[in-house]
Amino acid sequence: MKASPRPRKAAPVARARDADATRARILAAATQEFARHGLAGARGDRIARAAHSSERMVYYYFGSKEGLFRAVLEAAYLSLQQAEQSLRIDGLAPEEALGEFCRFVWRYYVEHPEFIGLVNTENLHHAAHLKRSPRLRQLVSPVVELLRDLLARGERSGVFRRGIDAVELYIAIAALGYFYLSNSATLSAVLGRDLRAAESLEAHWRAAGEMIRRYVRAN
Repeated sequence: MKASPRPRKAAPVARARDADATRARILAAATQEFARHGLAGARGDRIARAAHSSERMVYYYFGSKEGLFRAVLEAAYLSLQQAEQSLRIDGLAPEEALGEFCRFVWRYYVEHPEFIGLVNTENLHHAAHLKRSPRLRQLVSPVVELLRDLLARGERSGVFRRGIDAVELYIAIAALGYFYLSNSATLSAVLGRDLRAAESLEAHWRAAGEMIRRYVRAN
């Protein structure tokens, strides 16, 4: 009597892995496409070619160009959040920890220019896609809490003044990096200085860090 064949499980698992890999390739390709061309200028056929897939599969996984753009935004903010969670500043003195936090934010913008491109595009749409994301709050809240805890630690030690709003401070830190980089082409032309040069970036980070330190110091 022949034994009954065992059910085959490998094929469904392999298909799931293939689907995950395809989806990841599409997201990566779409990130670059949207960052370069914006939502209006992005094209599904270019995304499909870059992802080694088909345009039909692009919309099979994400429904529409708007759905794909929202997924790209969520992934971009998730990547930033994961990088923020890897930041280890609890063991540092408050002022040194704040300096490390600032440098982290500014360095991330330099190393991930696609993030600035995506945020620029979403601002043109008045954050319409982010507002429809059910994950928005969980993506942006942790970093503000980290900064709030750091400010409280600085207050207790007498280094930071009281009453600093963590949200306002985060906006200021982000702006000092984001504005500089998102406008570096025009500012470089107008000011006659290559703002993307390593020495220019370092000079700006030092000056910006001093601005933040003077703002938070108790005296």
